[in-house]
Amino acid sequence: MKKLGYIFALSLFALLSSCASVQYNTTKMQTQDFGQYKTYGWLPPVDSLSKNYFNNDIAKANILNTANRELESLGLTYSKDNPDVLFRYVPIVNNKSRLVYHSNVGWGGMGPWGWGMGWGWGMGWGGGYSYPVGSEKFRYAHLIIEALDRRTNAVVWQARGSFDTKAPERAINKLPNVVTGIFKEYPTKGRR
Repeated sequence: MKKLGYIFALSLFALLSSCASVQYNTTKMQTQDFGQYKTYGWLPPVDSLSKNYFNNDIAKANILNTANRELESLGLTYSKDNPDVLFRYVPIVNNKSRLVYHSNVGWGGMGPWGWGMGWGWGMGWGGGYSYPVGSEKFRYAHLIIEALDRRTNAVVWQARGSFDTKAPERAINKLPNVVTGIFKEYPTKGRR
């Protein structure tokens, strides 16, 4: 019985932690030599659908300060005049909906009159199928960071961090971690 309880708790923990995680996706120009870039600069952020979330000084500072620290740790130096590579970011928040499911899972009672759902002696557990009972609205945030070769003006790298968000403040506070995760995807000599 204890083993079943541990499995249930572990499954619940895995489900909740997967809902709160950030998903990262990246793409790059396969033939590009990223080792040639020694200096970087910033383009203005691209206007997007997230004015209410990320179009404020705190969000911009969280993104740019963390990105600058990550870029310097990758060996790039900031340059206002003629940088080798230019970066820009695109924040997006989408309104979405998802189905909410009802489950026929329940715990048995204890004792002759039951302590919960059911009659009888001993503990029990039962399950069945689940079915949709409605939908819920939620917001899904994306932060896209792109690198453009200054000479060709072509995007050579792009990465995106995406996550569920319930409140603007939490999304803004989460930005430094998202930016750090995005720059782990940046191609360097050791990372192909």
